Amino acid sequence: MTDPGSPSESQSSSAFQPPQSGSSAARRWTVLASGLLLLALALVVIYTGPSAFSSPIALIVVAAIGLAALLLQVRFRRELPSVHSPLWLNILGIFCALVSLFADDFRLKRQSMNLIAFAAVTCFGISGVVILRALRRLRKIRAAKPE
Repeated sequence: MTDPGSPSESQSSSAFQPPQSGSSAARRWTVLASGLLLLALALVVIYTGPSAFSSPIALIVVAAIGLAALLLQVRFRRELPSVHSPLWLNILGIFCALVSLFADDFRLKRQSMNLIAFAAVTCFGISGVVILRALRRLRKIRAAKPE
């Protein structure tokens, strides 16, 4: 028997119902992608010496992993069809990253390589800011709409 102050059996069993299948699958992919990106970032940090983090290449890798995490989050959230990152900015960032990665083959000076690596990180950062601004704007619009 239940006490008068305790919830009934039907109320307590409804609290443990599984989520709907559509949102569950999307959430599962988001969690898996986030876990893989965290694993990639952890491997970069674990297997890189402290002196390597002053390298522009390490900054590019960390910035690219962060941008990939943000892009995957936008991709897997089905309620965000209007949020896109600027493709030309991502292509420019990847191009700058590749040029700085192969700076020795192109016989670039150290200062030029640092500048190009900084441009790649800046492109990835600006792309991330554009996405985050769009997400905030979308959240404000949804909060203002009465449901």
